[in-house]
Amino acid sequence: MLLAMLLWGGGWTALKILTYSLPMDIIIFWRFFLMSLAFLPVLYYFKMPIKLNHGALKYIAASSILNISFMVFSFMGIQYGLAGSGSVIITTFSPVMTFILVAIIFKKHLSLLQYFGLFLGLLGGGILLQLEDISLFLNGSNIYFLLCALIWAGVTILSQHSQKYIHPIHYSFFISLVATVSSFIYAYHSNLLAVFEQDTAFWISLIYLAILGQTLATTIFFIASGKLGSQKTSSFMFLVPLFALLSAWLILDEEIEIHIIIGGLISMIAVYFINKK
Repeated sequence: MLLAMLLWGGGWTALKILTYSLPMDIIIFWRFFLMSLAFLPVLYYFKMPIKLNHGALKYIAASSILNISFMVFSFMGIQYGLAGSGSVIITTFSPVMTFILVAIIFKKHLSLLQYFGLFLGLLGGGILLQLEDISLFLNGSNIYFLLCALIWAGVTILSQHSQKYIHPIHYSFFISLVATVSSFIYAYHSNLLAVFEQDTAFWISLIYLAILGQTLATTIFFIASGKLGSQKTSSFMFLVPLFALLSAWLILDEEIEIHIIIGGLISMIAVYFINKK
């Protein structure tokens, strides 16, 4: 999980670099295409023949839609906002949203500490999103980051329950495969071969995002969510903002904003109380 979180954190900087080069539909297709190819040696290494249980179809379909939606909104948010800020907002909001969804859907009883954690989560979220200036929130990239957090909460829950029917590696592979086909259909009339005209920085970022930050990190995440549960797995995501902020600062020279640090810390404390026994 530690390795997965570190790889995920660097992915935001890689995505920011990609937004400078090509349109969104081209980037999304190649990301899922390379991700699908990268799963083939993983399946071979673990000696896992490709097979599909019919019971897993609804989870694969739903997760594929959510993964594509996540990429669309994250691309739009990162394109107009900061990679470091986006990572903090998404990864600190997502565990809180996951817990809220689990509590509502499965009618879980909350303890006093968990209620306190939710209060802190909302407080930290308000600071992160700068809700004191509603016009800034509505006109900025924060609304895209908030949608990403909600979408990933759904992905987390689906990944946990899908493991009743399918192995996490097969699950990740089929999600990327369905997303590849879907994004190809959408981007068919775009210049998909334009990627071969790009420079080294573009390819390093694309390979990092698709293979290290997705194939490897996502597989680890899905496996862990089945072992630990979606709520506990999400709590590890507080490690992502640290690495994401540092990588954005070192590589993109992004300023680390004070409201992001304060809101992120409060939200991390909230996740601790939400998961505390």
